[in-house]
Amino acid sequence: MATHLKSRKAHGNPVGNQSPLLKRAQQHWELGIKCAKAGNWAQAQAAFLKACQDKPDDPVYLLNLARAQMKLGLIGQAHCTAVSVLALAPDNLIARDIAADCLGLQNRHGERADFLQQAPAHVPRTAEYYQDLGEALFNASRHEQAIGALFQGLALKIDHALSHYRMGLSFNSLGLKQEATECLRTALTLGLGPGDLAAQSLVTFMEHELCRWQHAKSDLQALHRLVANLPEDARAWAAVFAQVTLTDDPADQLRVARSCARYMARAVEPFEPVAPRPVGQRLRLGFVSADFHQHATAVLMAEVFEKLDRQRFEVTLYSHGPDDGSPMRSRLEHSTEHFVDVAKVSDHEVAQRVRQDGIEVLVDLKGHTRDARLGIFAYRPAPVQVSFLGFPGTTGADYIDYFIGDAIVSPLDQAAHYSEKLALLPHCYQPNDRQRPKPQPCTRAQAGLPDDALVLCGFNQPFKLSPEVFDVWCRLLHQLPGSVLWLLQWNEQAPVQLRAEAAARGVDPSRLYFAPKVDIAQHMSRFALADIFIDTWPCNAHTTASDALWAGVPVVTVMGASFASRVAASLLHAVGLPQLATDSVADYEAKVLELALDADQRQTLRHHLVQARDVSPLFDSEGYTRDFGQLLWRMAERWSQGLPADHLS
Repeated sequence: MATHLKSRKAHGNPVGNQSPLLKRAQQHWELGIKCAKAGNWAQAQAAFLKACQDKPDDPVYLLNLARAQMKLGLIGQAHCTAVSVLALAPDNLIARDIAADCLGLQNRHGERADFLQQAPAHVPRTAEYYQDLGEALFNASRHEQAIGALFQGLALKIDHALSHYRMGLSFNSLGLKQEATECLRTALTLGLGPGDLAAQSLVTFMEHELCRWQHAKSDLQALHRLVANLPEDARAWAAVFAQVTLTDDPADQLRVARSCARYMARAVEPFEPVAPRPVGQRLRLGFVSADFHQHATAVLMAEVFEKLDRQRFEVTLYSHGPDDGSPMRSRLEHSTEHFVDVAKVSDHEVAQRVRQDGIEVLVDLKGHTRDARLGIFAYRPAPVQVSFLGFPGTTGADYIDYFIGDAIVSPLDQAAHYSEKLALLPHCYQPNDRQRPKPQPCTRAQAGLPDDALVLCGFNQPFKLSPEVFDVWCRLLHQLPGSVLWLLQWNEQAPVQLRAEAAARGVDPSRLYFAPKVDIAQHMSRFALADIFIDTWPCNAHTTASDALWAGVPVVTVMGASFASRVAASLLHAVGLPQLATDSVADYEAKVLELALDADQRQTLRHHLVQARDVSPLFDSEGYTRDFGQLLWRMAERWSQGLPADHLS
């Protein structure tokens, strides 16, 4: 889209023989053009607004006003201005583009899709039109319609790589992961340019979700090549979550995260910095997330919000996710003084709201996970900005000041692999909710397990599995004839694949048991039936590991180099069982065998964990919240004293 519109005659507006009012409007418009060329969009907007006041029925004046409003982040106003142009000139394609873009920027994706579908007959139905429609439908979670729209676009331009890519995303959202991988591989074959890294990360991740490992080695090699060739100053979309869960190279993870963080800030002009000032009696905290409903992040954070000292903290939750009507949503809405729904508000307008609310420490709980909106933070609305909990690694964003971890998951000697300064809690970084259900009596028969078997439990999601992990698990089954492997049935495809993989390794597939999804109370009760929780690498169990420990099940893990590969070790230290965190795969395998062959030791560990619910730092919600609040105060005090962010150990 052009930066500004100059043509007057094209819209049937002669510039000669004008009345004084029209001449004044023309002068204001010309001044606006001059200011726009100089990049002074505030003055340009003021000039265009005056031109429109003098001649409110001129589409060119209005279109330039809408463009200036978009440049200033006034997305709602720009949308209204573009709609007013369409009321005057229904055939104006530029106004339609602006109106559609504004709906997307406000996260009003369903309305954007409807608007595009209702376009009059004269609007060209090009491949690009169907691509935009498919994107809007995908973002509105109308995935079947999105696939239909993208198919129509491909009928016009079969080699349109981005349409294949987006169709893969929609198939994935429908749970049709095999179809999704085919679309992504087609997109890679056609070439997405800077988007190849995201597509390769996603296809590798999805193949792991399906436990289809025939391409695992070559896919990871292709991913490593793309990361190695990523320029130091890259600014491209990337599937950063896939990168941190599939690999254990923190330097590569930082490189990919930086590229994506730059991409999300590409069109952002940060606000003026907040001048240092003394912190008041109450520190103003803001938390931003799409997960303020029944979600793992909400489960972990709920009690922290409830226990933060109201005399020391004023807390606002900014929710940009759905309201699922769950008890957890209601609990969160009542856990703090302010709960603000910003789901259909642009990043710029959310940032403005944060600045107006006087937030001093703003915490992002999403990072590079689905539905994240790091773009809000790119505006620098708060003087101290923090990444915490939702993403197991660095954001790579120079607009995030601190990353909250602990001495095990993010030790200071790994600081070079973080774009943020490290702020370390004294125990485990992960909060826990003491209101989670405790295990209730449950029999193995009720859970579909054999009564006399040694149950090795691996309830991690299948994307955390790999041929290397499964090799070790099958060796354990060979060495423990009376054992079974108990897994969660996350999707329909994984059980078939894993039974075939077990058979290929000489293990009877009937020794694999799959637990269906149930509610959290039932899950915690059946979880306690396991004898040992065997962890994965390079991405450990996170919330699942704390669930296992809460259920009284000992966890054996192996520590790697990255944050995601050290979480279970941090949990074990905080619950008083550091000896179950091993440093190598060989030690991991030996430790599992040791516990498997020693029922008394397992019983001692189980007794320890039951007591730990009341005495360990891991489950001490009040102590955790106190430490967490003190850490946020330390960040704010450095800012208030005019000091830059620095590591807080």
